[in-house]
Amino acid sequence: MSLPQIETRHVFFTGKGGVGKTSLSCACGLALAEAGKRVLIVSTDPASNLDEVLGTPLGAEPSAITDAPGLFALNIDPEAAASAYRERMVEPYRKVLPEAAIRSMEEQFSGACTVEIAAFDEFSKLLGNRAATADFDHVIFDTAPTGHTLRLLTLPSAWDEFIATSTSGASCLGPLAGLQAQKALYAASVARLSDPQQTTIVLVTRAEAAALREAERTRVELAALHVRNIRLVINGLFMARQPGDGVADAMHDRGQRALARMAAGLTVLPTSTMPFLPRGTVGLDALRLLAGTRVPARHPAADPKNSELPSGLGPLVDDIARQGHGVVMTMGKGGVGKTTIAAAIALALCQRGANVVLDTAPTGHTILLLDAAEAYHREVSRTRGDTPECVRELLPRLRDPALTKVLIVTLAESTPVHEAARLQNDLQRAGIDPYAWVINQSLLASETRDPLLVERGICESDFIATVRDDLAQRCALIAWLKNEPVGAAALADIAG
Repeated sequence: MSLPQIETRHVFFTGKGGVGKTSLSCACGLALAEAGKRVLIVSTDPASNLDEVLGTPLGAEPSAITDAPGLFALNIDPEAAASAYRERMVEPYRKVLPEAAIRSMEEQFSGACTVEIAAFDEFSKLLGNRAATADFDHVIFDTAPTGHTLRLLTLPSAWDEFIATSTSGASCLGPLAGLQAQKALYAASVARLSDPQQTTIVLVTRAEAAALREAERTRVELAALHVRNIRLVINGLFMARQPGDGVADAMHDRGQRALARMAAGLTVLPTSTMPFLPRGTVGLDALRLLAGTRVPARHPAADPKNSELPSGLGPLVDDIARQGHGVVMTMGKGGVGKTTIAAAIALALCQRGANVVLDTAPTGHTILLLDAAEAYHREVSRTRGDTPECVRELLPRLRDPALTKVLIVTLAESTPVHEAARLQNDLQRAGIDPYAWVINQSLLASETRDPLLVERGICESDFIATVRDDLAQRCALIAWLKNEPVGAAALADIAG
């Protein structure tokens, strides 16, 4: 078990949300730095936790990582990039065009596609312009979840075709001149992505069916872009050392079944397997342990702090059902089980009434939706006119706890809890108070006796206490289940 071998200057880590891209990209970067290389790690994820993993506050310029000579990192802030991009495109016209035309241009640059192109604009400067990263031997990109990453990879060719065929001189991004000026930079970016001597793509997955399916889909789509220098990392693989514990055996068997059914296209890739680490991967010591450059310390078993655990999902569903019809929205970081929780709640509510359950996108996209709703609400308040009532009432309904109940789903781990707390702050700034938190897949609540899993469960206790005591109005805790949460019977067990 070892980290993937990095030989190219540029490296991309990509995969389904929650598979450990950030931890692995940081562990690889740290290992390279400790081997004497100068390394820059770049996050293009709107919901980045790169600074938390590395233990150093980060901004838009390279920052030296504390206690890691040779290692630097930065975050590309999509919103700040969009603001700068918008001003760069509009400013030359401010003294030329009428004010109404300027306002129209600013409006064109206010959509989600502007955020996307601005983030890629910054990304291309680092990939396509070698001078921008000349001080570094390696540039590692900790990318956003797969769909976002693939859009970044495919946008240059789509823009190139659009620029060549458009006759209007404008796009959803405003004047085409801004795109045309960047054409050479984008072309250089695409060339480097598809050059196996310059760029490696690391597909990160877990021994789970959904993550492996996502990895294969990514592999196929990357191949269509002529990107073929691809490596596979199976992260967090648990191997039961002492058969006989029901939870440990189920976790081991589930992983082996998923790997046995892995798509043939993945099996031929150079593959690294990373072990299950009970104490997480935040901080340089944990990253060194992940990289295999530090021997794990032995931690004696201890009783979890604040051992009184929250109840399961059943009482929470009962409370929602008693309040009648409405909308239930599950939100949280990718990979925490929002879809499973939404399906379990929907199934349980079907037996009691007619609530609606919405399984929402990961945090960054969710906030973009809420921001759009807020802007829409302001515009509707200003214009009114013949706008349908359902549009006028969109944000008020989201804010009405009698109609909408937001459930924040998390895991009892550092990054998911901290990201969920940021999500709650954003929701509250938008006037929306989450109804409850759901802590999913808890080993502490599973009654396992496997030493590694017990150690992970003990590590969960502080995070469970933080959610229960400091963050949530209501809290439900769901144990890690021996049976995979697929099908009506398994979903009924979750809400029971």
